[in-house]
Amino acid sequence: MGAFEAFKVKVVMPASVPPERVNLLEAFGAEVILSHADKGTNESILLAKQISEENPSYYMPYQYGNQANPDAHYQTTGPEIVRDLPTVDAFVAGLGTGGTLMGVGRALKEHNPDVKIIATAPHPDDKVQGLRSIEHGFIPPILDLNKLDGRILVDGEEAFYWTRRLLTDSGVFVGVSSGATFATARKIAKKMSDEDREGTIVAMFADGGWKYLSTGIYGEDFKFDQSEIEGKTWW
Repeated sequence: MGAFEAFKVKVVMPASVPPERVNLLEAFGAEVILSHADKGTNESILLAKQISEENPSYYMPYQYGNQANPDAHYQTTGPEIVRDLPTVDAFVAGLGTGGTLMGVGRALKEHNPDVKIIATAPHPDDKVQGLRSIEHGFIPPILDLNKLDGRILVDGEEAFYWTRRLLTDSGVFVGVSSGATFATARKIAKKMSDEDREGTIVAMFADGGWKYLSTGIYGEDFKFDQSEIEGKTWW
């Protein structure tokens, strides 16, 4: 959009993100500002807000606090799901900005009040931050935790495992947070099966695998090693 409208764009992200992210943004002409790697996306948000406040002519969309984020999913993603799958028992999405969960959740609840809206989140101490842990002290302003029916924690090893399995078994090339979301959907499906219930689960895959090619996680010889992935930002 910046290139199309001839707007100058600055993007703030942790220095620990895979290089694909930076390379793509710079290819479109954006200026990438890297925040401290060890402080994650929370530090990026603070730095972006500081830059915006110091430059009154700048506009910061601020996806964590912009109501247009959940509204877009309420008006488009949610109705699309209802149209294609009139009966949904559970909707699963990663806990990032909260926009998808809030917007889709609202649309699905209006259609079927009994549908369960479930967030996927990382363990608080897990270094693979494919998603947002609210225990870290930052809750996006657009996220209303009272509107969630549950929050299931997934560890890094499990997220990596299912990210690879989705590619090798089904040809679905997704990123780590999507692997975590799929793991959550499987947990819900198992619970339904254990209770001798059938149901329809919708899992939202919100990131593509191309963002992580340089990490080597899709290689046949990749093995999860907590010490090797510490300090990287997976989102």
